[in-house]
Amino acid sequence: MLDVMEPATERLWTEQDRHPGDRLRLFAAVAEFVGEVSVLYPGSFVDIAPSFVFDTVTYVDSDRRAAKFFADETGVDELIEQHRSRPGRAHWRFLAADYRTDLDVPPVGLLVSLYAGLISEHCARYLDAGGWLLVNPSHGDVAMAALEPQYTLGAVVRARSGRYSISDSGLDEYLVPKHPIELTAELIRERSRGIAYTRSPFAYLFRRLDISSRE
Repeated sequence: MLDVMEPATERLWTEQDRHPGDRLRLFAAVAEFVGEVSVLYPGSFVDIAPSFVFDTVTYVDSDRRAAKFFADETGVDELIEQHRSRPGRAHWRFLAADYRTDLDVPPVGLLVSLYAGLISEHCARYLDAGGWLLVNPSHGDVAMAALEPQYTLGAVVRARSGRYSISDSGLDEYLVPKHPIELTAELIRERSRGIAYTRSPFAYLFRRLDISSRE
């Protein structure tokens, strides 16, 4: 008897992909900009879209539904194959863990922070020097990354009519608060929400600097 996708797997992905193809278009634009890199996606829930365009992805989430979803390896592989936009097999794994704890992952070239908390703070240690942090304003993680000397803004991700584009020009016009505020890491953790900026792209791409080489 052939293995088949479990109904719950298909249902969870359908809920995740409620705007069909949206995440695929996002990660396709990111992949075109950053190139082929390994990816770490803390707080991924069941968003497997990075595997549609990247070859190696590690997903991390403590939600039991996510653990059940990824336990259906046949179903996940089938979904990825259905949407895969490049040749070759996608390699993925899932860690049922809190990303704030120590994770058994090698250094990666892309760290993803979408609606999952302060990923930039807790998971920077897994990002290679020269690697990229894809982060949206949710939970104040953009503001946190902007405070950290190990990150520098490298590009912004714009969204328009369901399409995504990435620009690395005019970056000094971004990360300017609408209202005067003294931002500190403590304030961002306490507020746990985004900062209002004068310009608001969908997301940002920060690059991790090699701080040690400058010391």
